[in-house]
Amino acid sequence: MSSPSSKQGAPLASEKRETFSSRKLFILSAVGSAVGLGNIWRFPYVAYENGGGAFLIPYLVAILCAGIPLLFLDYSIGHRYRGSAPLAYRRANRKTEMLGWWQVLICFIIAIYYAAIIAWAAMFCWFSITKAWEKNPDGAEGFFMNDFLQVSDTVGISFDFVGNIFTPMLFVWLIAIVIMVAGVNKGISRANGIFMPLLIVMFVILVVQSVFLPGAIDGLNAFFTPNFEALQDPAVWAAAFGHIFFSLSVAFGIMVTYSSYMKRKSDLTGSGYVVAFANSGFELLAGIGVFAALGFMAHNAGSSVDDVATSGIGLAFIAFPTIVSQAPLGSLIGVLFFGSLVFAGLTSLISILEVIVAAFQDKLGWKRTPATLVVVLPVAVISMLLFPTTTGLYLLDTMDAFVNQFGILACALVLVIVFGAGLGMLPKLAKHMNRHSSIKLSTGWKVLVGGIGPAALGYMLINEVQAKINESYSGYPLWFNGVFGWGMAGLLIVGALVLSLVPWSKNSKINDPEFEQHQRNVEAEELSETAGKEY
Repeated sequence: MSSPSSKQGAPLASEKRETFSSRKLFILSAVGSAVGLGNIWRFPYVAYENGGGAFLIPYLVAILCAGIPLLFLDYSIGHRYRGSAPLAYRRANRKTEMLGWWQVLICFIIAIYYAAIIAWAAMFCWFSITKAWEKNPDGAEGFFMNDFLQVSDTVGISFDFVGNIFTPMLFVWLIAIVIMVAGVNKGISRANGIFMPLLIVMFVILVVQSVFLPGAIDGLNAFFTPNFEALQDPAVWAAAFGHIFFSLSVAFGIMVTYSSYMKRKSDLTGSGYVVAFANSGFELLAGIGVFAALGFMAHNAGSSVDDVATSGIGLAFIAFPTIVSQAPLGSLIGVLFFGSLVFAGLTSLISILEVIVAAFQDKLGWKRTPATLVVVLPVAVISMLLFPTTTGLYLLDTMDAFVNQFGILACALVLVIVFGAGLGMLPKLAKHMNRHSSIKLSTGWKVLVGGIGPAALGYMLINEVQAKINESYSGYPLWFNGVFGWGMAGLLIVGALVLSLVPWSKNSKINDPEFEQHQRNVEAEELSETAGKEY
C-alpha cells in the first residue's frame, strides 16, 4: 500500500480535533479501556492470594493514593495540551516527546498479542455450546494446549499456523479496523456504547448464575474471608498498587489520548472518579462471579478452593471449561463468560490502537482513514504472523510479562519523576484540572504524584528486575527471554528516541491554530484567576 499522498494528507490545521460528543461517552470509553481481561481473570486471584477480604484495604489505599492521582496526571496532560501522547508531551516540554513515543510502542506490543486472546475467547464462546473439550482424554487442559493451540514442544519461533486461531484473529482485526476508521464519535464512542452495556448485562447474568451453584458459598468465603496478618507483608501492598496501576490503564498513553478528545469545559476529576470506581466495582463483581464458580468446581471435585483457584489463562481456558462441563446450564455460563472476555478485550484493544493511530495522525498530518490503514494494517499483519502459530503462546507469555513490567512500569516511573521533580509542572496541571472540575485537587495530589508515585513504582520495578534476573522467566531459553523479553523492552526505548527525532510534518498538529486558540483561552482564564486573587 502506498503512503498517503500530500493531497490525502492535507493539513489538519483547518480541521477541528475530534471530541467526544458527551461526557457520558467519554466515561463509557474510558471505562471500556480500563475494564479488560485483567479485571476478569487476574483481580480475583490477586485478591485471594493476598489476604482475601483484607486485601480490599490495601486495594482501596492503592486506588486513592496511586491509581486516581496518576489517572488525573494523564487527564491533565492530555486535556491541557490537546494531543496524542507524543504531541501532548512535546507541547508540555520539547524534551519529553520521547515519553509519548515510548507509550505508543508499548501499545503496539500489547495490541499485537491482545488480539490473539480475544480470538481465543471468541472460539471458546462457540466451544462452550458443544463442550468440545470433553472429547479430549486429558480434559480442558489437554484440549486447550494440544487440540486448540497445538503448542509446540520447542520454545522458539514457528510459522506453523493454526486455523482455529488464524480465522477468528482475522475477524478481530477487521472489526478493529472498521471501528478505528470510523473515528472517535462514530467508531470508538459507538462501539463502547454497544459493547460496554452488553458486557455488564452478560456479566451480571453470569454472576447470578454462579452464586446459585452448589458450593458457591465456599468460593465466596475463600474470596472474602480476611487474613489481616497478610497486611503486614510489604508484598501484599505492592500487589495492590501494581494491580491498580495496570487496571486503570495509566501511563499507557490511553488516558492522555482520550482526555484530549474531551471538550474544553469538562469535569475532569468528577469523570475520573466515576471511571476509577466503575472499574473497581466491575472487579469486585468479577471476584464474586469467578470465586462462586470455583467454589462449585471444588465442591464437585471434593477438594478445597485452594486446589482449583488459579489466574490468567489457566482460569479462563482450563478452569472455566471444566466448570462449564459440570454446571447446570453450563453452556450458558460458558457463553456469558467467554463473551464477556471478547467484549472486554475489544474495548481495550480499541483504546490501545487509538494511542498509535492518533500519534501518527498528529505527527504526519494524515487524515483519519489513511492514518488508520497505514498504521493498523502493519500491526495486524505482524500479529497474524506471530500469534496464530504453534509457538504463539510462548511469545505472548514472554512479551506480556516484560512489556508490562519493564515497559509500562519504567515509563511511568520516568513520567512522574520528570513532571514532578524534573519540570515542576504539577502545580500548573493541578490548576488546569481544578478550573472546571467539581472535585478540586489539593496539595495532597501533588504529594501523591510526586512522592508516593515514584516510591511505589520504584519499589515494584526493582522487585521485578531482581526476580527476572535471578530466574529465567517461565524456564524459557535465555536467548528467547533475551530477544523477546529484555531485548524488546530495550528496543522500545531506542525506538521511542528515534521516533522523537523524526521531524514533524508541515501538515502536522504541532502548529495548530485550534490549539493556539485553546492556549489563549486557557491563559486568559489563568490571568483572570490571578487578577481575581490579587483583587
